[in-house]
Amino acid sequence: MLLKLALVGASVLVSSLAARRFGHAVGGTIAGLPMIAGTITGFVLLQETPAQVSAIALATLACLPATVAHVICFAWCATRWRWGAALVAANGVFLALGAALLALRLPPAWAAALALLSPVLGSRAMPRLPLSPAEVTIPRVELACRVIAAMVMAWLIMRSASVAPAGVSGLLLAVPITGNVLPCFTLPRHGAAATAALLAGFARGLFGFAAFFVALRAGLGWASPAAAYGLAWLTALLAALALRRDRDAAAAGAASPRLDPRQ
Repeated sequence: MLLKLALVGASVLVSSLAARRFGHAVGGTIAGLPMIAGTITGFVLLQETPAQVSAIALATLACLPATVAHVICFAWCATRWRWGAALVAANGVFLALGAALLALRLPPAWAAALALLSPVLGSRAMPRLPLSPAEVTIPRVELACRVIAAMVMAWLIMRSASVAPAGVSGLLLAVPITGNVLPCFTLPRHGAAATAALLAGFARGLFGFAAFFVALRAGLGWASPAAAYGLAWLTALLAALALRRDRDAAAAGAASPRLDPRQ
């Protein structure tokens, strides 16, 4: 248990340090990747049968659109409310939509397609707020508080997932731990624009999250659990590289001067 919590804390620390070094959007993208859920799934894979883990992966994919809705709700609420109200509203949306998606029992192919599509659509639904370039300062005390908050949430999730049915476990694994922790610290210190940039990056990172669980479930059907788990991480990393390339291309296009058609 201590090792699991340490890995969760390390992932939150890496995301926070990336935000401090490269900006809120990059930190959010790293946070959206399956740094926590993937780690927890690896431990579950050691304890449960491949069929059980495949069922959990499918339930996680089915709930992923609710995670995207959580991110969108938090970002828009952050433009008007304080972090506490935004946190409550976003998690309320997540739980309601997640439960509804589980009740629908979508076919596996539909659940996977919707999980891959929702981060793309979600990133386009985020508020576009002007964000002036500035150094991202995160004091050490705040870094420690972020890590502790994430570890407490992860502990609650792991304790609950170990005794819950597959559907509930999938819903719990889809809870955006960093998507709850990071914006709660970003909003009061850096404002709504920085929070929106962070969560927009988080939405992009969720594409890698979805790719991880799609590849894991597919791999468990024909490969050993270890090979399927490795394939899932490779797929997530390739998705992250694709996101980085797309982001760099978009930034280069925005920075390039446009020609006047009258010239």
